[in-house]
Amino acid sequence: MRITFDEQGLHVPEHPDIALIAGDGIGPDVSSTGCAVIDAAVKQAYGGTRAIAWVPVLAGEAAFAKTGEWLPKKSLDLLRACRVGIKGPLTTPIGGGIRSLNVTIRQELDLYACVRPVKWYSGIPAPVKEPEKLDVVIFRENTEDVYAGIEWKAGSKEADKVITLLNSISTGTSHPLLSGQTGIGIKPISEEATKRIVRAAISYALQQGRRKVTIVHKGNIMKFTEGAFRDWAYEVAAEFPQVVIEGKQGAAEGSSTDRRGKPAQPLLVNDRIADAMFQQLLLRPDEYDVIVTSNLNGDYLSDACAAQVGGLGVAPGANINYERGLAVFEATHGTAPKYADLDKVNPGSFILSGVMMLEHLGWQEAAELIVHGLTRAIANKNVTYDLARQMDGATEVSCSGFGREIIRLMGSR
Repeated sequence: MRITFDEQGLHVPEHPDIALIAGDGIGPDVSSTGCAVIDAAVKQAYGGTRAIAWVPVLAGEAAFAKTGEWLPKKSLDLLRACRVGIKGPLTTPIGGGIRSLNVTIRQELDLYACVRPVKWYSGIPAPVKEPEKLDVVIFRENTEDVYAGIEWKAGSKEADKVITLLNSISTGTSHPLLSGQTGIGIKPISEEATKRIVRAAISYALQQGRRKVTIVHKGNIMKFTEGAFRDWAYEVAAEFPQVVIEGKQGAAEGSSTDRRGKPAQPLLVNDRIADAMFQQLLLRPDEYDVIVTSNLNGDYLSDACAAQVGGLGVAPGANINYERGLAVFEATHGTAPKYADLDKVNPGSFILSGVMMLEHLGWQEAAELIVHGLTRAIANKNVTYDLARQMDGATEVSCSGFGREIIRLMGSR
């Protein structure tokens, strides 16, 4: 049955249709293992009264081989109809046309919030001394900034026209700003897109009982794009009576509650310059909680944070439109074609994205079973090759073997 959405939120039936894009390269391995883990958790949590009906959706190499299109319109229609989906990694087509299938899906469905939780799971090898101190959720604006794809090749007629225009505008310099052999890219940041991603981040922080939202920007240099992002973000923060803005006097008001029914604590909102934020997350990671930022900053920060806790193999992600009830959860790593069909790679990113999906559906019990099983499997050192080679005394298991180990340990105490 199809999930529906109205002003009250998602309405999830006992057997919801969930769109599934298997992905390219290692995608089929991680997605088949991940779906098996999700199915087992749902069955165990609800005694068989609930189950996911997986709806296969063609995209990437499989779609191109069958239809001649990398992302058929029918696939986008299915994603819209199901409202919730999950995907493995997709290849980036070589040549003209679609730049990135992932970006295309986000833009076509207006999935404006890229949500990336980053936390450490005990036992996972990490390059920092205290990885447990990092526990952040990054909200990255997903539709504009440099990822809007507005750019022209150096020497093209379009680039030359833009260069002529820019050089005709007073820049305060005594010489032309640009030459003819210059590639041009446009970085749009709008009030509407900024405010909705910030509103989503603050709402999430309040619902989850988080303590702080940090606006990350490069407004000291790019004053009318990144700087505007910061200013508009603070305007949104002022809409919430529970918010305290750093450096301002006054206590938070209101009597809202978080998702667990507990009184919501005052939420601090502050901002940091993007380059300084990289230092902060290494030197003072426990001072940060929810981070909201523009597209390119979020791309860098989310992968850098993932590296601090063990890499993209354990980094989940989601692309969500909270206003329309649309969401696509995804493994955040690449297709790694040399490992395709070897049943070898770590399915953790897909599985943890499945945890996010279950939480989005309101199926918290199943989500908690998966996290418990995953944590126990890592603690027992029965892990895939990427982790086993870094852990003393570890037993290397296959991709599907890791999934079976998680299922076996779900209900253990």
